[in-house]
Amino acid sequence: MPRFSQEYQQLATAVRALAVDQVEAAQSGHPGAPLGFADVATVLWADFLKFNPDCPTWAGRDRFILSNGHASALQYALLYLTNLGAPGHKPTLDDLRHFRQLGHWTAGHPEADHPRGVETTTGPLGQGLATAVGMALADQRAAAQGDTTQTQRKTYVVVGDGCLMEGLSHEALELAGHWRLHNLVVLFDDNGISIDGPTALAVSTDHSARLAAYGFTVLTCDGHHYASIYAALQAAQASDKPVFIRCKTHIGWGTSRQDLAKAHGEPLGAEIVAQLRQQQPGWPAEPFTVDPTALALWRACGTATHTTPQQAYTPPAQADLHAALAAVLPALTASAMATRKASQICLGALQPLVPSLVLGSADLTPSNLVNPPAAKPLQAGQYQGQYLHYGVREHAMGAVMNGLALAGPTWAVGATFLSFLDYLKPALRLSALMRTKVTYVFTHDSIGLGEDGPTHQPIEHLAMLRAIPGVLTLRPADAIETAEAWLVAAAHPGPTVLVLSRQNVSLLRTPALKPDTVACGGYILQPEAGPLQGVFIATGSEVTLALAAQAELSQRGIHTRVVSLPSWELFRQQPAAYRHHILPPTCTARVAIEAAHALGWHEWVGATGRVVGMTTFGASGKAADLYQHFGITAAAAAQAMEAQL
Repeated sequence: MPRFSQEYQQLATAVRALAVDQVEAAQSGHPGAPLGFADVATVLWADFLKFNPDCPTWAGRDRFILSNGHASALQYALLYLTNLGAPGHKPTLDDLRHFRQLGHWTAGHPEADHPRGVETTTGPLGQGLATAVGMALADQRAAAQGDTTQTQRKTYVVVGDGCLMEGLSHEALELAGHWRLHNLVVLFDDNGISIDGPTALAVSTDHSARLAAYGFTVLTCDGHHYASIYAALQAAQASDKPVFIRCKTHIGWGTSRQDLAKAHGEPLGAEIVAQLRQQQPGWPAEPFTVDPTALALWRACGTATHTTPQQAYTPPAQADLHAALAAVLPALTASAMATRKASQICLGALQPLVPSLVLGSADLTPSNLVNPPAAKPLQAGQYQGQYLHYGVREHAMGAVMNGLALAGPTWAVGATFLSFLDYLKPALRLSALMRTKVTYVFTHDSIGLGEDGPTHQPIEHLAMLRAIPGVLTLRPADAIETAEAWLVAAAHPGPTVLVLSRQNVSLLRTPALKPDTVACGGYILQPEAGPLQGVFIATGSEVTLALAAQAELSQRGIHTRVVSLPSWELFRQQPAAYRHHILPPTCTARVAIEAAHALGWHEWVGATGRVVGMTTFGASGKAADLYQHFGITAAAAAQAMEAQL
């Protein structure tokens, strides 16, 4: 039953006051959305959201995602008022006083913090929405597999106009409708204002018609009328489709800036806050104080006593995975093959051992080869499947993978071409910030893909991946290194990237999996035949060129070694003694070979070393012709080495 309007007003006023106080204390932040959406949030949190204030990770909880993360002061106020937090992580007024201050969890935009009830990092508009779709899908999958705690839970995600403008929202909402995620409720803070002014400056879309076309149940409510809000949320509970609720609100509600863009992103100022204290019933006379009656009402919300925590991803025993991959070594070493094909064989061996593995591709399954035969497709009504057809939606794929991983216990793997990393990079960046258990498989990794030409040939992408903190990038050189890369990815707790070739590559090592090769980031693939004079360093398909250059120089009495460096990040983590053993500081004659931009390579070749790589975009033609045309050859590498000697 809904509460009396007076009670809702008491609750909402406490939310608004604390949100405004945070922004004023920081002299930074966004007061407009918290003021405008407080009524909707109050009804949701007070009467619909299932949570245990003492167990934020309770497995049966509903999820609350603030996709328009600039309204973070609203979420922090709600967390304090409901006292939502694990022991030792309870929110305090002091946390709110330090809103947006260094060293405090009340950051400018919400950052994933499960002990404090923050489900995911949001801020880049639309990412929270798309992540919520992944969470709702994970819960549907768990329910289909017999997890009864998931059958009634919902994911509520708050979005603003900006979230719906971003192209990512189209991809994510389209997938939610296609998958019939009836446990997803999208709450649209429909205030008609963006930073530039009225949304009519840039938007004329009928969002109701758009969402209905995606397959949503579309509802509307007056976002400041409690009975209207309650009725919409109640109707959402019974829908057999995802729900979109248009909540008509006023940004900057109750202030002289109401319905103005100026209400969005700057403190209200002392004069307007003083007016709120005088004119709004129940608004506290002092900052960071809460009416005792309102606080008691809030603390009585979310009284669920269940404490079973959300299950975390547990990696399978490495010994079991190692044995499974060792069993397919004959298939991996039967002939030269592309590392994408080797990856497919590896996944076929691993997938039966990892039931929490969810794979998928952005409409490139025949090219990415991340579809082991035993993985059944996941579709509406068939949520127990392990393979997702994302369609041509790289943006959404990355964010949905984050949602799947955050909802746990899931290892999400998604694939596309390396050049299309540009589409999903924002989600990958959030993967790194949150350390989600996701693996991105990027195939067609260089000009070696050939005839598709420069639009599809990645040049700057490896440098970009290596520049993202917290991303573990692996570019294996052959089938054996590919198997070892999958072992690394299985054990790594955060995001990993596998960069794989389209073209066949020769087998470079004896068929055995070793712990001191890819897992170390770099190793001596072919040692020098005499006193060391130079070092070739390469990754991926270019390691073959390094071996050929070494052989050419050996005929002239020049002794070099070949180092395969599949992961810069792992190599950096090794002790200095190991790194110096692989790349002796006294040997300054070094040549790196990689069919990509040279940015970053001087960390390994030194100030005087040379890089045989790309300085332009690629071209359309056969792979062998392209390598010759762009000078990425064994002869060029040998000449670069001789020039230093």
